[in-house]
Amino acid sequence: MRRIRAAATETFSSGLDSGRALRKLVAADMALSRSALGRALAWSAVSVVFGASAWLLAMGAAIALLQSWGLSWLASISIATLISLVVTAIAAWRVSVFFDYAGMHATRRQLSRLGMFSEAGHGDDDDEDDTSLPARASDKAKAS
Repeated sequence: MRRIRAAATETFSSGLDSGRALRKLVAADMALSRSALGRALAWSAVSVVFGASAWLLAMGAAIALLQSWGLSWLASISIATLISLVVTAIAAWRVSVFFDYAGMHATRRQLSRLGMFSEAGHGDDDDEDDTSLPARASDKAKAS
């Protein structure tokens, strides 16, 4: 009876420790998600500002400069458009990177390992990471 009680207490304690670790992981993932969302919104603002105003601001100065160099109106406007589109593309790329950080990949991976909230057919890119999985004794025997 003492062994059974000790095993039950140890199992319960282990379950509590696992629950605490999962709670810490969720809290850290939520903090990362909040931070990533804030950065994504900031980069979205940069993207909107440069997408809308870069045309207006850069076009006036660049077209005047390019016209003084002897380029045509069409060439001057095309160069101003290209600069604006490049900055907009860079900002949009950064937004996609930070929105990906908001995906809580580590928490979802741990929950699916526990069999909770598994998303069939919707695996993460880093699910195939073998370094995080414990090696089985039979795998070690095959390797030697």
